[in-house]
Amino acid sequence: MLLQRVSAQPIFSPDLASDWECYNVFNPAVVYHNGLWRMWYRAQGLDWISRIGYAVSADGRRWNRLRQPVLEPADATDSRGVEDPRVVWLDGRFVMTYTAYGRQFSGEGAPTHSGGGILPMVAVSENGVTWQRLGPIVRGEDNKDHVLFPRQVNGRYAALHRRWPNVWIAYADDLHTWRETDMARMYGPRPDDPDAWDSKSVGSNGAPIETDRGWLLINHGYNDDHVYKFGVVLLDLDDPTRVIARPKTAVFWPEELWELRGDVPNVVFSCANPVVDGVVHVYYGGGDHVIGLATCPLAALLDFAVNAS
Repeated sequence: MLLQRVSAQPIFSPDLASDWECYNVFNPAVVYHNGLWRMWYRAQGLDWISRIGYAVSADGRRWNRLRQPVLEPADATDSRGVEDPRVVWLDGRFVMTYTAYGRQFSGEGAPTHSGGGILPMVAVSENGVTWQRLGPIVRGEDNKDHVLFPRQVNGRYAALHRRWPNVWIAYADDLHTWRETDMARMYGPRPDDPDAWDSKSVGSNGAPIETDRGWLLINHGYNDDHVYKFGVVLLDLDDPTRVIARPKTAVFWPEELWELRGDVPNVVFSCANPVVDGVVHVYYGGGDHVIGLATCPLAALLDFAVNAS
C-alpha cells in the first residue's frame, strides 16, 4: 500500500452534541493556504441531510470547527443535501465543486436516476465561509465527482466530471458556462480485466497535482465486490485528455475497522490531496462516517505512476 495512514484512528469524527453533524462527517476538501489548513467536510445529523462544515488547523491533524455549516440546502434543487466538496485556490479565491441533491429535477427529458435532481455545482468564496453559487457544469444527468484543475489549462478553466461509469473533461471560458462541445471522455473502468480493482466504476478524487511529468490524479474505483480503492493516473500537462500512464495496481484500500464498517461499509473516499513540503496528504472519508488521513512523498507517488504496471 503506497499511501500510509498517519494514525490507526480517524483524525476527525462526528460531534455528538450537534444536531447537523452528530451522525457522520466525511469526504472533506482540504486546502493549505497562507500557512493554515482549511477543511470543508460533508456532515449528516438528525435529519440525515448533508451539509458542508468548515474547520481549520495549524498542523493538518487537530482541527477547530465552526459551529454552524457554511453551505446547506437553499431550495428544491439541493433540498436533500449538498455533498462531497472539492476546493481549489483559483484566481485569488476559493472555488468549490460539490454535488447538489434535490427533489426537483433540472434538465430536459426524464431524470437519469431515481429520486430526482443531481447537479454538479460550482461555488466561489473570498474567505472560505461565505459562498456564492454559480451553477452546475451539466444538468439532467447523474453526474458527480467533478473537480477543477488548480489553474487554467491553455487559457481555459478545466474540470473533470463523471458520466458514469466514465471520467470526462470539460473546458470553459468562465466558471458559469460549460458547453457540451467542450467536453470529452477521458477514461473508464477496466471491465475486460477480471482482476482489476476498478472494473465496475471510476471517479476523480482531489484536484489534479501539477508535476514536471504531467498532471497526477489520485482516483477511486471499485469492482463487483464494491470495495472502494484508490489508484493513480498521469495526464499530459498541455493536453489532459491524453493519458500518459495508468497503473493497474491500487495504492490504497480499506483495512481499518472504521473503513470496513460504518454508515456504508468498505469505503475509502477522498476529495482532497494537497501537497505540502513535497508530501501528498490524502484526506478521506472512512465508511461514510469519519475522516482519515494518509500520506506519501510526491516523488514516490509520481515514480509509481510512471513505472508501475
